[in-house]
Amino acid sequence: MAHQEKETSGLEWRITLGDGSSKSLVPETGPVSRIWMWLKGLMAGLVLKVWKFLNKAWDIGVEDPRKVIHCLKAGMALTVVSLVYFTRPLYEGVGGNAMWAVMTVVVVFENTVGATISKSLNRVIGTTLAGFLAFGVHWVASLSGQKFEPLIIGASVFLLASAATFSRFIPSVKARFDYGALIFILTFSLVAVSGYRVDKLFALAHQRISTIIIGTCLCILVTMLICPIWAGQELHALTCRNMDKLAGSLEGCVEEYFDNNGELEDSDKHPDKKLLGYKCVLNSKTTEESMANFARLEPAHGRFNFKHPWQQYLKIGSSMRSCAYSIEALNSCIDSENQAPEFIKKRMSNVCLKVSSNSSCVIKELAKTIKTLKKSSSIDFLVEEMSSAVQDLQNEIKSLSSLLSPAELLLPESKETEKTTSTIHLLEVLPVVILASLLIDISSRIQDIVKTVEELANVAEFKEEADDKAKQNQANINRIVPSQQNDDQQTMKALERA
Repeated sequence: MAHQEKETSGLEWRITLGDGSSKSLVPETGPVSRIWMWLKGLMAGLVLKVWKFLNKAWDIGVEDPRKVIHCLKAGMALTVVSLVYFTRPLYEGVGGNAMWAVMTVVVVFENTVGATISKSLNRVIGTTLAGFLAFGVHWVASLSGQKFEPLIIGASVFLLASAATFSRFIPSVKARFDYGALIFILTFSLVAVSGYRVDKLFALAHQRISTIIIGTCLCILVTMLICPIWAGQELHALTCRNMDKLAGSLEGCVEEYFDNNGELEDSDKHPDKKLLGYKCVLNSKTTEESMANFARLEPAHGRFNFKHPWQQYLKIGSSMRSCAYSIEALNSCIDSENQAPEFIKKRMSNVCLKVSSNSSCVIKELAKTIKTLKKSSSIDFLVEEMSSAVQDLQNEIKSLSSLLSPAELLLPESKETEKTTSTIHLLEVLPVVILASLLIDISSRIQDIVKTVEELANVAEFKEEADDKAKQNQANINRIVPSQQNDDQQTMKALERA
């Protein structure tokens, strides 16, 4: 029977149970203690979140140091442009509108050179066009008298702002001039409305345009001269990485499908990140389009001239995405509930792996072609090997018909029984046939990628890989021939002396 005991100290209560065990009773804490504990927990959670945020920011900076450099460049550009505001002669020279130069640097400075140039052009053109239109509207409105002047200005703001806003819904305008249209609306509205109360409207527009030109020129110079990041190079590298990921996903999916028995070791298996590399290709369309638009505005840099066919990279990306969709369907076969029997998989594994391996080799060779900007001397051979493997796969699919139960070997039963037996066998073969059909479809899509890469090589005038080897061999010969001539001359002199 349970009973209670009070300790001699009077600070603790215990309950002694019938089995001889005891349990202490902790007194309830007061409201002040509960509030203090809540504040301690809140502060600890806040400190933990800040620590995690700092660790994440550190990892981002370590992974791509160029982001840190971009931040330093932006800070330096703002510091330099602030001199226009701090220096009295410069400040008075722009009529007290120096803050527009600072605002321009804030909104125009971007990560890549092409993006900065694009925003700078949009801001300058949008501001200039809106300023002149606002000045013209103000001149016409001033001639109409004080009664109709506000009506004309209000109507012009309504019409032009509405038209410019609608133009932002047009895809071609939105892709290249969306920021310019926004600046046009802002500048026209400010200048047109403020012109109703400001006498020296032309001087005001001139000063704002001047400060904006100062800010945009500074941004372009900083992005081009200090650790530049070129949109063209980023697009070029992105295309090469996507090709490598596409090849890895294709080869890994097929190997994973035929490894249901676990015959491959863990070191030979492809990680899930590599198997799903095709998703990066599917999600890169918007990035490729923006980079291509920015790269067109960049000057010649590195291995790329001013007229490099950046739009051709979009065609290559479109062909890769078409192939990636088929690889996505191929990847769904791995986790499908309907699987072919193991003896059918073993029969089809070698030829399917051969097709995937040859197809991956073609994609990797295309990636090498783009990366080195040199035409491949072995791409035709690799495409022929892939086509030959596809032909073998088609023949192997036709041979699967021998696995189905032929009608003449069946016992004399009803037609319904005969149909049921054949259908069961067909359903067992169907999963591996679907996989093989997808591989055949992928190989045809890879040939489309080959065509687009060859178009890029022809338009961009890639060098022949054989020509470089010939030049290298000729240089080696030129180094060897003089030494041989010296030996011959020394031999002739020795004979004359004799």
